[in-house]
Amino acid sequence: MLVAAILTVGAWQYGGLGYSILPTAALAWLFLIFRDPKRDIPATPLGVVSPVDGVVIDVGLTDKSVLNGEAQKIIIRVNSLGTYTARCPVEGKIMDFHGDPQRDQAGIASSGLWVQTDEGDDVVLQFHGHRLGLAPLAFLRYGERVGQGQRCAYLRLTRFAEVQVPINVRIQVAAGQRVLAGRGLLAKLPHH
Repeated sequence: MLVAAILTVGAWQYGGLGYSILPTAALAWLFLIFRDPKRDIPATPLGVVSPVDGVVIDVGLTDKSVLNGEAQKIIIRVNSLGTYTARCPVEGKIMDFHGDPQRDQAGIASSGLWVQTDEGDDVVLQFHGHRLGLAPLAFLRYGERVGQGQRCAYLRLTRFAEVQVPINVRIQVAAGQRVLAGRGLLAKLPHH
């Protein structure tokens, strides 16, 4: 953004309006992509909130969950002009996929963010369709506690977010529904 701003000022000063249109457009686009507005995260006990701004494109069952085989999945098309950071869907502890010896023996390859709630429910956040080969970058460590709606990763121009939740949750969204990161309620975890 700094380079685009310098180019805009330089083009305006040395070339005039005609030469500054393209750098100004690039600066505006970068500002929209990399902005990260403050969000008021509503308290939703046992709720699963949207990790990204976007539109729900699929809700259903999957037998290819990275944790337990069968789970519910919610796939969200990420808004290209939405916020640049992803937010954690639930409150809990960040777990290590590779630290589970049972999963290593099964030969399951996985990546993403695995959060285990205090009630023992597992929620997985994965991203697909990376633009320019830039996969999202998590900035939390294994074993850290994370809050519901807390910033957890830089999206880096990804296209789709997938949230996998236990099979017995109550889904609160449908395909075609718009959701906001940290605010849109996707599902409710069961009481234990």
